[in-house]
Amino acid sequence: MIRFTKIRSLFAIVLLVTMIISTVAMASCNINIFFGSSTTTNNGSGLNDPISDPIDDNYRTLYQIYVRSFADSDGNGKGDIRGIIETFDYLNDGDMANGDDLGVQAIWLTPVFSGNSAHKYDATDFFAIDPEFGTEEDLIELAELCEERNVKLILDLALNHTSTSNMWFKESKKAHINGDTSNKYYNYYSWSTSARTGYVKVSGYNLWYESWFDTQGGSMPELNYDNQAVRNEMLNVAKYWMERGVDGFRFDAVKYIYYEDHTKSSAFYKWYTDELRKEYPDIYLIGECWDNETNMLKYYNSMNCFNFSMAGNGTIASAAKGSGPISTFVDNICNLQQKIKNINPNGMISSFLSNHDQDRSAGFIATDNQRKMAASLYLLTPGTPVIYYGEEIGLKGSGDSPEDANRRLPFKWGDIWTCEIPNGATYNIDLWSNTADDQRKDENSLLSHYSDVLSVRHSYPAIARGTYTPVYGGKATFGGFEITYGDDKLILLHNTSATETVTVDLTTLAQLSEYSFFTILEVLGVSDASLSDSRTLSLGPQTSVILQ
Repeated sequence: MIRFTKIRSLFAIVLLVTMIISTVAMASCNINIFFGSSTTTNNGSGLNDPISDPIDDNYRTLYQIYVRSFADSDGNGKGDIRGIIETFDYLNDGDMANGDDLGVQAIWLTPVFSGNSAHKYDATDFFAIDPEFGTEEDLIELAELCEERNVKLILDLALNHTSTSNMWFKESKKAHINGDTSNKYYNYYSWSTSARTGYVKVSGYNLWYESWFDTQGGSMPELNYDNQAVRNEMLNVAKYWMERGVDGFRFDAVKYIYYEDHTKSSAFYKWYTDELRKEYPDIYLIGECWDNETNMLKYYNSMNCFNFSMAGNGTIASAAKGSGPISTFVDNICNLQQKIKNINPNGMISSFLSNHDQDRSAGFIATDNQRKMAASLYLLTPGTPVIYYGEEIGLKGSGDSPEDANRRLPFKWGDIWTCEIPNGATYNIDLWSNTADDQRKDENSLLSHYSDVLSVRHSYPAIARGTYTPVYGGKATFGGFEITYGDDKLILLHNTSATETVTVDLTTLAQLSEYSFFTILEVLGVSDASLSDSRTLSLGPQTSVILQ
């Protein structure tokens, strides 16, 4: 079973004994530990009472779900909201102590609004759930389940554009063809009477509309945010879903509200998010600014943003593979955290390895040991890291394909809950091996490691909320952070080498010279760690350690 690496108290020992007894009892049951009922029988002693996650802020581990490929509840081959409900115990079973779940604290659903495409980023109706994914009642039920488990429910909201099938666009096009300026929707989109870059022609008319996301077919026309009515309309969309139990939004392609005009786009989001926070001060908001760090930081006055600068086959992956110095990773985290705090004291980093628009990390991080190292690196960073569904079991998918189908392949549950291969996918995937069900039985699996790392992350508030300063270990593959949070101080060190054990007197490191002795709190990875004389650390290959 998935366990904490070290036991820190008598209370934890009691919990461990309880879990062992529970494990033996479950061995004769069916294998649906992750997606069966999480109801716990109370024998009156209190030992089996679930322990809830006490977190009450937005420093959460976020799990991205591409809804169509995650869990199918009705056997039609398409993932749906009810599938997420029925597999929710895999994500979070409401008990921090039992170690039977992944342990995420927030889920982000790619668009669930009615749309024409498989990905649904082309909304035909922002106020309706697409029938392929279920009903509004299903979403409300999921929101209620999330609230019970203290998990934030985040919806993907593409504010920039709609589908051409959206009633707003149909009315706007009709109004422009007829010259009807009295039509409410006349200025809901950006129009031109002559050809312009980024605009698409209306067949048969000297009329063009803005469509940066599809300049060939023009299937996603851009909304006109110079029109206050459009701003108010989209504000009402967000409020509509917040009133139904949603906790926040992931904003798609934030720099395209005004095409790559970061000044105007960031000003819009400042207005938009300020309006939302008037009614929902604890709302969770995160934006996609797929751009350089300088431009990304322009949006931190209103929301957090994904850290693209370190994602993909970049700083995190190179450190995990030992092909790049860990000092680069350490410096990037510390410098970015300080830059964000200078803009917004409540802002936070959002690190990730890959997402639905990128090649999956298991393709460019070759081995499970390297993938475990990568997980330890980025999940033990400040803020709100993001796991792309399937990353925790090493799901692969890369290369160009229609609608990025290769990167959005079905989650591998086992012999159930398997969605169909998306249209256009060319990647040959074996759906029946190395599944979540296989890995949850193996304490040395990648999945078990992810759960272990999240358990440790959530056990120490300082990891998500603390201030990080660099610790340089004198080797390209050894280093980490001193983490300060109030009166608490932790030292987090990584050894990314695949072969070499690092042995070092920690008091000789400049950043740790003020300490006279150390205690190991946690060990995560494929090797072990030990201390002699309370100061000399031996840290095995591809392993991380937390000390105080």
